[in-house]
Amino acid sequence: MEPRALKEFVGTTCILNGHSAHVEEAKAHIANISGEFGVEVQVVVTKRGDDISSLAARALSERRHPIVAGGGDGTVNGVAGKLAGTDTALGVLPMGTLNHFARDVGIPLNLEAAVRNLFTGQVTHVDVGEVNGRVFVNNSGVGFYPHFVRQREELEQRGHVKRVAFMLALRSVVRRYFRLRMKLHMDDTEALEHVTPFLFVGNNRYQTSGLQIGTRPRLDSGRLWVCTAPKSGRRNIVRDALKILLGRETDQELNAFEAEELWAERGAARVNVSTDGEVGFMGAPLHYRIRPHALGVVVPRPRAG
Repeated sequence: MEPRALKEFVGTTCILNGHSAHVEEAKAHIANISGEFGVEVQVVVTKRGDDISSLAARALSERRHPIVAGGGDGTVNGVAGKLAGTDTALGVLPMGTLNHFARDVGIPLNLEAAVRNLFTGQVTHVDVGEVNGRVFVNNSGVGFYPHFVRQREELEQRGHVKRVAFMLALRSVVRRYFRLRMKLHMDDTEALEHVTPFLFVGNNRYQTSGLQIGTRPRLDSGRLWVCTAPKSGRRNIVRDALKILLGRETDQELNAFEAEELWAERGAARVNVSTDGEVGFMGAPLHYRIRPHALGVVVPRPRAG
């Protein structure tokens, strides 16, 4: 879908993750740049126990535009889940560790440039994925990845730095073998059954090799990208799971396909599922679908010439 000009500002809300190390820098840039444009901006810094999605819902009810997520992909997810399907655009200030969504949609990773983009950019519409009604802007997974995320978060809460927590959680994945029996349905007649350590569902197709590994060339194809591990023995499945986690798998080594909608059954009433890095239980079967062009995002205007 072609981008359209950013709506006239009535006033916006910036929801900043209070755990980010860049909060004070972001507040200073917002104050300076909003002053240049004469735009009234409400800045909300989250505190312990704050629900980002509730803060976004409040800003939406106040008819703020755009509503800005300042943080990592979890913060973006919390705001995007409330804005998808509405006329209110999402602004993004990349203040997390990886900022996958900001990178893929083309938002500057420099914080000052990202703030300026809120006032000079244009709105383009991108797809979002959904599992059992929960929106994800990057990906969702079942199997070893939710276990890895939960282990890493627990280790960080015990005081381990991120890099050490990553490695310890990775060792836990190596030691434990995930043998999931997943049945995937695209419609009433087509069903695929896999024994796999993981199910990975991306909002649009991911690059799995080359210099752009782990990125998405586009976010408006209207298709989910679904991956499971190839059929192989116990040792190879663990190896393949680790290669996926480290971003070293290739298309040729994956069972990958695209779909607009699917149902995933695991043979259990509740399934541990990750959505944009957040982990929680969901009732089975898991219903995945793509919502084409459901989310407006403020992105930079193309350079002239």
